[in-house]
Amino acid sequence: MKSYDADLIIVGGGLVGAALALALKNTTLDIILLEGREPQLDWPLASWDQRVYAISRASRRLLTDIGAWPLTRPERLCPVSAMRIAGDQPHSRLEFAALESGVDELAFIVENRELQRALWLALAQCSNVRVITGVSAQGLEISADAAQLSLDNGSTLKAKLLIGADGANSWVRQQRDMPASAKSYEQYGVVANFACEKPHYGVAQQWFMPDDILAWLPLPDQQMSMVWSCYQDRRDELLGLSADQLAARVSLAGQSSLGSLKLITPPAAFPLKLTQVPQIARSRVALVGDAAHTVHPLAGQGVNLGFGDVAELAKVLASVHPERIGDALVLRRYERARRESVLLMQTVCDGLQSLFNNHNPILKSLRNIGLSMTDSVPWIKRQLIRHAMDS
Repeated sequence: MKSYDADLIIVGGGLVGAALALALKNTTLDIILLEGREPQLDWPLASWDQRVYAISRASRRLLTDIGAWPLTRPERLCPVSAMRIAGDQPHSRLEFAALESGVDELAFIVENRELQRALWLALAQCSNVRVITGVSAQGLEISADAAQLSLDNGSTLKAKLLIGADGANSWVRQQRDMPASAKSYEQYGVVANFACEKPHYGVAQQWFMPDDILAWLPLPDQQMSMVWSCYQDRRDELLGLSADQLAARVSLAGQSSLGSLKLITPPAAFPLKLTQVPQIARSRVALVGDAAHTVHPLAGQGVNLGFGDVAELAKVLASVHPERIGDALVLRRYERARRESVLLMQTVCDGLQSLFNNHNPILKSLRNIGLSMTDSVPWIKRQLIRHAMDS
């Protein structure tokens, strides 16, 4: 009889890895969740995380089903009532409103750490999940019937299936030699949070500019989170400004639509890239979240794609005998099921980035006309927003 430490080991206890463990809580699977750092479960409530996400309806449904969403604190959530998009020519606009789509909200804005906190609180109630923190994987061996991890504390772990939920630079992906093609946008996402002079009424705003894309996401208490996708010279400019100068610069870029701004969270920047992984599953190993794909943040769908991976993989694993969860044929079902959705989102985001960060005068005219035409056809708008909500 074969000996295993667990049926399933998940490397990476971030949002997607923790959600996958929770999604399997009602199965007979014995799960180990491996995370190098202890999560932050407490912080001053007056502070805000620089990283925020727009959680789609489909993702919220998953998070509710696995018991995490009810543990998020309502005062840390902000529903999105509408989305306003502006092109780089006057009168080039597109607006999506929740009421027009027959829903209460288009999405919820939530901090990374708040959602992480809720997931880990829910994990504490799972009898079939063992969480190991403070150690890292150093070696991986794959045999016909097991995946074996060597840890930096000298111990080893053996399981029928190993999940890589360890981010865009996935160690698991590299160890298993699962090739990834990365396209750098040569851009950065500059993020910061601000208090606003005027109420935002739950409206998210986005401006497509000749070289940049600026997004404002509503936060509770008349605050907003900024994501400014830009090239290095703009990044350096923004990061070099004082707090007051940055607030004034961001307000001006957003046409002062929320009045004067006050910086409440220091700015930070991260590089933007598209990562495509043709094969996200092999015998004994599967990838989820950023380990399996990354997209440009202009549509705010990165984490939602990860939660889509969770929903599909959990469904596949729950449908087979525990002895078969690491079989290549089983894992290929997950890979096939996710291929179309991921490719579609990557293609759309990459296409929009290329279309708007382009100085060709013909393309400039066409892209702005396209925004205005889409705004004038309610049926198309409803289809677009429902697709985004259910992704």
